[in-house]
Amino acid sequence: MRFGCCGNMVAVEPDGTGVEIIEKLKELGYDYIELSLAHISKLPEEEFEKLKDRIDTSGLRCEACNNFFPPEIRLTGDYVDADQIERYLNLVLPRAGELGVEIIVFGSGPAKKVPEGFSRERAWEQLVDLTRFISSLASKYGITIAIEPLRKEECNIINRVSEGLRLVKEVDRANVRLLVDFYHLRSEGEDPSILKECKDYLSHVHFARFKGRTFPKEIEEDEFYLPFINNLKEIGYRKRISVEAYSSDFYKDAYQSLQFLKRYFS
Repeated sequence: MRFGCCGNMVAVEPDGTGVEIIEKLKELGYDYIELSLAHISKLPEEEFEKLKDRIDTSGLRCEACNNFFPPEIRLTGDYVDADQIERYLNLVLPRAGELGVEIIVFGSGPAKKVPEGFSRERAWEQLVDLTRFISSLASKYGITIAIEPLRKEECNIINRVSEGLRLVKEVDRANVRLLVDFYHLRSEGEDPSILKECKDYLSHVHFARFKGRTFPKEIEEDEFYLPFINNLKEIGYRKRISVEAYSSDFYKDAYQSLQFLKRYFS
């Protein structure tokens, strides 16, 4: 099992990528960092090279990226610009490839939110077609796309793990898999036993304490921790788990959270 941390929710530097925590993660013993791809896309080439050098110097890899699409790129509705999407993908996928990214998380709630009055069935078809297109481009870089179900407060389509699993199956591409986020699963009231249906499709996990979306530290914090962990173990999941959480004391929280992950998930 590999343990990582998302930089975007604790980022304070102007670029918003989250790379600022990478040296601390290395010092604490994390295995990788997960950065915001939408923010990486906005870096001028010179700044991207500096980010790449900082990652290389740290000794920690950027094995995953979240925040795939920025909100201003529409993915559903009447005003989807296919050329804009393709230009964006032709920028960010090569950059992800240069960084050695293996997983890109496809949540992107604001970008894929279905406009009011637009057919949900048509929106679903748009996402299936788009994901297949992304798959073909991402495969050139050895990148897996992980579909992330998001709570209804963040998006109005693909909210439950069962819906994310349906999309993965319908897209039917080897490099399109599923992400399960404990926080979103709890928000939607979904039973952790749904993980048993995901055995052959699960490629990434996000984890945060449900109350406050903070760093998990103690097993007693949430009665759903153990069922979630036990179901992951039952299906033999041994890939990556990223903490994606807010913090008021990052170094302390990240240290305690890593001890928690190692104790219960390993």
